Amino acid sequence: MNSFNNGTIKTVKFGGSSLADAECLKKVATIIKADASRRYVVPSAPGKRFKEDEKVTDMLYALHRAAAEGGAAFEETYEKIYTRFDGIVKGLGIDFPLAEELEIIKKNLLAGYGSDYAASRGEYLNGKILAAYIGFAFVDPATAVAFKENGAFDAGKTDELLGKALAEHEYAVVPGFYGALPDGAIKTFSRGGSDVTGSLVAKAVNADIYENWTDVSGFLMADPRIVDSPKQIRTITYRELRELSYMGATVLHEDAIFPVRKIGIPINIRNTNIPEEPGTMIVAKAEVDAENLITGIAGRRGFSAIIIEKDMMNQEIGFGRRVLDVFEKFGISFEHLPSGIDTLSVVVESKSLEKVENIIEELYKATEADHIYVENEIALIAVVGRGMIQARGTAARVFAAISHAGVNVKMIDQGSSELNIIVGVKEEDFEKTIKAIYEIFDNE
Repeated sequence: MNSFNNGTIKTVKFGGSSLADAECLKKVATIIKADASRRYVVPSAPGKRFKEDEKVTDMLYALHRAAAEGGAAFEETYEKIYTRFDGIVKGLGIDFPLAEELEIIKKNLLAGYGSDYAASRGEYLNGKILAAYIGFAFVDPATAVAFKENGAFDAGKTDELLGKALAEHEYAVVPGFYGALPDGAIKTFSRGGSDVTGSLVAKAVNADIYENWTDVSGFLMADPRIVDSPKQIRTITYRELRELSYMGATVLHEDAIFPVRKIGIPINIRNTNIPEEPGTMIVAKAEVDAENLITGIAGRRGFSAIIIEKDMMNQEIGFGRRVLDVFEKFGISFEHLPSGIDTLSVVVESKSLEKVENIIEELYKATEADHIYVENEIALIAVVGRGMIQARGTAARVFAAISHAGVNVKMIDQGSSELNIIVGVKEEDFEKTIKAIYEIFDNE
């Protein structure tokens, strides 16, 4: 039995692009075997081999739909999936009962198993194949990652089950993305949920580090589709990562930090194709980098602001509560609440405002406002950095850059921690704003 006290322990997660075919799996196996402390492996389903290729998870969703509809489409999709995995097995040169495994999946889908079960089989099969190839034990997360009856993740039970299961194995493969409900039915996390599984495994074994391997060498200070050759972030804190992930930096699933953050396990984002690159370290605390005042810039489109104007609003006790009660009534969560003495703006995702006329009517009733109007097509941009708290004039430089670019700021929000500055601009100015902010700090 493994007590998790036998030297350094690393949990390593590999994304779909790192496991797309047999050659990719061989590369992954070399990385795992290069470091004996890489003892717990969390694989995703095979991703795209080339731009026009299909992800296996998407093929499995299609298989589930075809099972419900019947006809030739089911057999055609099944054959595509079989061919994809058969190529991996043959390319690795291993003896693996692929036909038997896929026959069970086929039978279950035709019997009416749900879409979560179908989608999870990519991770399940890839995990079994990888475990067979590298000689590790296979631990099915259906027996160790728990969800409650209402579909919510059960952290307490998962800690117990996963810790017990992995204590039995010094080396193991645990597929990502799924677990099970109390009745045994498969339940998946949201897309990208293998990152979460990796974090849960790292916590369960009290790993010294959680390595998350993908097709990029860590986080960049800005989106490379907007900024040419942005600098790489070498070290970032959990809090900074949370801010950037929420605002669109998608290297890591935003929920993946919580399990390891609680016990201080660092995350290392690494590149499977360039394994010698150190990547980005995600840590609880970090020193301020004198050369980089800000850590990163990220943003998202698709927001609207409902602006409420009323004289003497600031003297009305409970005004803000009444406003938020209306949004709660319509099941809408807010993003930001910029305010003035006689104005309050509620920034929400535009897609949540399907009943905007009804919302405005209810707001008038609840607040007796003088005027309420909506501004659409707003983009939010976050400038994040632990160094901002110690530096004077950071906000001034941000707004100077935006002004110089000829962009009008629609909204400003800065947290009390001074970790980030968020600005709202028209969507048409989104990329221009990010470029302007990046350039003023890059040219220090």
